[in-house]
Amino acid sequence: MKEVEFRVLAELMSNSRRSDRELAKIIGVSQPTVTRTRLKLEKEGCIREYTVIPDFSKMGYSMCAFTFAKFETTEDLAEMRKTITRYAERLSEIPQAVLIERGLGPNADGIVVSFHQTYSEFTKFQSWLRQFSPISTYELNTFIIDLKDEFHIRYLTFKTLAKHMLSTRSETKKGDKE
Repeated sequence: MKEVEFRVLAELMSNSRRSDRELAKIIGVSQPTVTRTRLKLEKEGCIREYTVIPDFSKMGYSMCAFTFAKFETTEDLAEMRKTITRYAERLSEIPQAVLIERGLGPNADGIVVSFHQTYSEFTKFQSWLRQFSPISTYELNTFIIDLKDEFHIRYLTFKTLAKHMLSTRSETKKGDKE
């Protein structure tokens, strides 16, 4: 990715409400360059959507749950993938699940991130997750974040991610020069 593309993307992640003229001023290029770059990033799918990240506790949610699933190991990897796909298709039917991904991790093959207004809603969600045991043998482990807690170390924001991207890119460039 070219430097101007990277900078436009990072700046939009920090604040997607900025105009192309504002972005041009921050990045140090012309407004038409920013517009062309933004349109190119949209067309190529580097920018999927523009959105808002709300304060979930002010919306009435009291907890965010990270549920990790560990599927029983199977010799037939293709069958395992089919099972995970069937599981994900059924799971995508419920609105509480905002992220469903398979992956690799300590004692986990997949993750479900969900938001809940009450503990009883969360327990119903967990029961819903457990209904898949006839399809596959798996173990669930959940990490819960109390969204009403007054103490937070760092919120999830794309502005924080953009700062990280810019800092790691500048560190990489320093290393390339040395």
